[in-house]
Amino acid sequence: MAIVEVIKYNGGPDVFAWKYPSEELGTWTQLVVNESQEAILVKGGKVYDVFGSGRHTLDTANIPLLINVVKLPFGGRSPFTAEVWYINKAYNLDVKWGTPTPIQLQDPKYGIFVPVRSNGAFGIRISDSRKFLVKLVGTMSSFDKNSVTKYFRSLYVTKVKDSISSYLVHKQISILEINAYIDELSQYMKERIQPTMDDYGIELVSFYVNEISVPEDDSAVQQLKNALAKRAEMNIIGYSYQQERSFDTLEGAAKNSGSTASSVAGASMGIGMGLGMGNAVGAGFGGMAQEIKTSTDEASKKECPKCHSLIPSTQRFCGVCGCDTEATKKQENILKCSACGGTINKSTKFCPECGRRINHCKSCGADIPEGSTSCPNCNEDVPISCPHCGAAVSPKVKFCPECGGTLSKNCPKCNAPIEGSPKFCPECGEKLQ
Repeated sequence: MAIVEVIKYNGGPDVFAWKYPSEELGTWTQLVVNESQEAILVKGGKVYDVFGSGRHTLDTANIPLLINVVKLPFGGRSPFTAEVWYINKAYNLDVKWGTPTPIQLQDPKYGIFVPVRSNGAFGIRISDSRKFLVKLVGTMSSFDKNSVTKYFRSLYVTKVKDSISSYLVHKQISILEINAYIDELSQYMKERIQPTMDDYGIELVSFYVNEISVPEDDSAVQQLKNALAKRAEMNIIGYSYQQERSFDTLEGAAKNSGSTASSVAGASMGIGMGLGMGNAVGAGFGGMAQEIKTSTDEASKKECPKCHSLIPSTQRFCGVCGCDTEATKKQENILKCSACGGTINKSTKFCPECGRRINHCKSCGADIPEGSTSCPNCNEDVPISCPHCGAAVSPKVKFCPECGGTLSKNCPKCNAPIEGSPKFCPECGEKLQ
């Protein structure tokens, strides 16, 4: 056979390893390697050298190992038999994968077994040409994407099954909810498959799960979806499964109420229904009884006329201030003028005894003495007029809530700040009113 002059790659774009057809080589043969490739020279099943991108001349000066391979000179050229392998080191990101048969998994949330199918794609790159050729390619003439899918099928099927199962258990989610976690699951599978691929000189660039599905015609899947749809309907309407069964029982008993046997059967079913619904109905009536008791307790309480605390209606003396509610009740309609002690009522404007104008308390109606800051009967604060806007405000505040003006004033004699409406200055005794 003729000695090959130039060797270059003639394989397809999806081929990871390709062997040059001829093995009759010679020194000075030109070996052309592209940027995304590496060439490996193999003699007798042993790797002699790995060539990077560029044009290489097979010469004993460049390849010292050829001295032991080439023995006989032929006109300055030495023929020898060897294999030249081209390894494609470009990224290939569209290697399809899928589970050939459904994987039986137990749903951790609902406990039923469902068949699961999954598919996607992964991307690889040959990171170690020598290891890839020796461990995986062997004596094959070429190694393409289909070969990768075939060789690693058992690996990714096992890893996919184990990853999905452990992920569902770890997250405690249903298989019907797994598609919401596809991104996380893809990264999780990539981390678990990568170490095995490294052993064969392959870098797993990416691993994507495109879909995780369950067959719609599977009986277990149909039952689960029907149960979830029923539960959603109950949540929307607002009743439980036990209540629905009770309604069905009552409806059936009502439809068959014409016959004696049906009446007896209906009564028996009613008794069974009562026993079965004991907990649910008991809990419901218990809640209603508690609400009725709470509202009854609140309605049976009364307010202390002095400190306004809530006390039982049967209790005479207030436990907070000691007020005699019975005595106060008898006297609440008997009011007196704070100046002369004349009898008045809540509608009296002037005292019939002394003619003084009555200053009624807004809370209890009692007459408030002039200059007092609170009612002597119920301790209600007596509002004062804001000197700026005239609004009625509490004497305890320092600023008017209507206009924001200050309510404090100064003594005209000692300039001490005066709060409220006292008749004399607390510092010097100067008369203020």
